[in-house]
Amino acid sequence: MTYQFNAQQELAPKQPAHLNQVRHPQYGRYLEEYVPGQIFVHPRGYTFTQAQIDSFSRTYMQCNPLYLDLEYARAHGFPALPASPQQVFNVILSLGVQNDSEKVIANLGYYDAQFLRPVYAGDTLRAMTMVVDRKERGADKPGIATIRTLGINQHDQVVLQYERKLMVAYRGDRLPTVPVAEGSAPEFPWQNAAQVALPEGLASALRHAPTSVTGWNTYAQHFAVGDIIVHNNGRTISDEHFALTYQVGNTHPLHYDKVFSQSLSGKMSGNPIVYGGLVYAWLEGLASRDLSENAVWELGFTEGYHTQPAFAGDTVASLSRILAVEDAPAELAPLASVVTLQFIGVKNITSAEALARFGTDLFIKENDKKELGKEKIPEKIFEIERRLLIKKAR
Repeated sequence: MTYQFNAQQELAPKQPAHLNQVRHPQYGRYLEEYVPGQIFVHPRGYTFTQAQIDSFSRTYMQCNPLYLDLEYARAHGFPALPASPQQVFNVILSLGVQNDSEKVIANLGYYDAQFLRPVYAGDTLRAMTMVVDRKERGADKPGIATIRTLGINQHDQVVLQYERKLMVAYRGDRLPTVPVAEGSAPEFPWQNAAQVALPEGLASALRHAPTSVTGWNTYAQHFAVGDIIVHNNGRTISDEHFALTYQVGNTHPLHYDKVFSQSLSGKMSGNPIVYGGLVYAWLEGLASRDLSENAVWELGFTEGYHTQPAFAGDTVASLSRILAVEDAPAELAPLASVVTLQFIGVKNITSAEALARFGTDLFIKENDKKELGKEKIPEKIFEIERRLLIKKAR
């Protein structure tokens, strides 16, 4: 059907401007605007394309062929190249920023993140968040909001769920933010005993999958509790992070608005900081050829913290410490192991030099150092515990 519209005429010179009708839309939430039990349905969805999946894996230096090699993915029972879990995490977190964290002072941590099913080209994800808790410390001090976020595909299946803690200031006399839409709250299908939906033929595929495109020393048997793996290469981040932040949909001005960043005080003031999800993705990619190129799934992560910000010009590197190696469940037990590891990121120092200089202090949580009488490490930028499902060598 076609429509004919009136020809457009210039109107501005004849229309007076009314300063009593000015609006200043504000996004994110201040502390008193986080109400336990409240649900935010985040605006916009995100349709994954094959080009985006390929670009993300290569930009963040992924070495696991599961995200790069279509024939390898098919040989493991996946119908197509799955999106890197890091990409899924970055997109879902970014979709929620407009509602749940565009006003936060700091992201205090990631908890209980679980990747529950693959995402492929053509899938469209949306996100929603529930406020779990709000802790107040007085009107002159920022408080802490605990939230849970879900990533849901076009079939209403949860693909990712995780919890975050946010440091948030009171609104005071500042402008209110855009309110939550009125009406009944939707269902929030958080799974307390979550099950991971992997390809039906995974077990059979693992018995016959090719071994020629991955390293011989990164199967489950090659990891033992106590191993510390020093990932050799670093990666210098440039101003590319401005565009990459918006490519995953993150709307926080701290990551690409220099006027906003310079208006802040403290260590966040100055040039825009690199969005932490991108830092994590680079660190993970740098480690992948030593650690996860034979992984068939990233199960998730917890107790994760950005301990220092990163800026354009910083060079990041990573280390891993193996915490547990256990048989996978059910029919996967003879074929794969669940490997739990502590993952550490550093900046402007090689990972080898960081280990030589700081030793076991690298693996102590930064927030625990004061109580232990230890100094925090300025070069340490990230710490988290990850769980990977890694193939056993045949």
